[in-house]
Amino acid sequence: MRHARGLSILGGALAFLVLAGGAPLAADSSMTLERVATKLADGVYEIRHRDPLYGWVNGNTTVVVGSREALVVDACGVAWAAREDIAEIRRWTDRPVRYLLNTHWHHDHNAGDRDYLEAFPGLAIVAHVETRRMLDATSPHVPAQVLAQAGEARARYEKQLATGKGDDGKPLSPQGRTLAEQQLAALPALVADAKSWVYQAPTLTFERELVIDLGGREVRIAHLGRGNTGGDAIAYLPKEKILIAGDLVVHPVPYIFDGYPAEWIRTLDRLAALDAETIVPGHGEVLHDKKYLHQLRDLMASVIDQIEAALAANPDVALDEVKKKVDVAASRDAILGDDRRDAPFFDYAMRSLVEIAYHEAKQR
Repeated sequence: MRHARGLSILGGALAFLVLAGGAPLAADSSMTLERVATKLADGVYEIRHRDPLYGWVNGNTTVVVGSREALVVDACGVAWAAREDIAEIRRWTDRPVRYLLNTHWHHDHNAGDRDYLEAFPGLAIVAHVETRRMLDATSPHVPAQVLAQAGEARARYEKQLATGKGDDGKPLSPQGRTLAEQQLAALPALVADAKSWVYQAPTLTFERELVIDLGGREVRIAHLGRGNTGGDAIAYLPKEKILIAGDLVVHPVPYIFDGYPAEWIRTLDRLAALDAETIVPGHGEVLHDKKYLHQLRDLMASVIDQIEAALAANPDVALDEVKKKVDVAASRDAILGDDRRDAPFFDYAMRSLVEIAYHEAKQR
């Protein structure tokens, strides 16, 4: 969900998973059911958060500790998850967090910014200049949007439980009823979080690169080009060969709900050129090679090539016709393998990619 087409400013798959019609969907591997902290190297930790509601997602957080101070990458989608992280960071180290990087402007990666600033006075909240601009433009509207969408979700699930039917009129399965009950139980915490949330703007912006020495540990923060958003930032630990990619890389299904597909490919090429053995995606499990990164790049390139071929044959070809022509079967099989739980989400993301790439190509 991205700003350019007037969709949700919350990021992730919110409209698909929470607000789409029909019965609640079965949980897939793109939804995280429990919080897991993983040690990537001495003093480097990745936290994959429990998603608070089916479709309300929490971005991954990475913690990098030096001999003098620490840096955190991304601050969750709900403030209480950020506060939980802060408590764990204090168990890991007595060094202060001096830097918090927002990899991009979507709310699921920066909801805890103010909590970090309150916990660590003197903290610098770092973002690309475009990310700061988009945060200033969109973040003040987040509470109202969360409350509105939570109200819609509550009405939907209450109706499903009262009637025993999904929005499609078909009877709810036992799993569907359980999911609806779980969602209703989770909504009050999200509503309370939205009512108390206050926007905190980044305090340190950059355009191309920052190199930060945490004390015996170097972190390179860079904008390698547009992709998921106009201000995507990555963090790279050259000694440890760890790349923290934000939503430029999301696994197992990429979040392509807006952005700049043609430029995204070039940005992925620059990511692939880095000497990295561990990749922390914006969502999903840590990756230990570049296989998925290359698959993602090839998927986007294939879609763009097919769209450009269709437009070359007929510059007036309609989007609906292009959607019928574009074939992503090979990438779908390569990425999903034999596990088809994520197939509905993948197909939704691909329809979005085709639409974005079509409009992008029409403007060239």
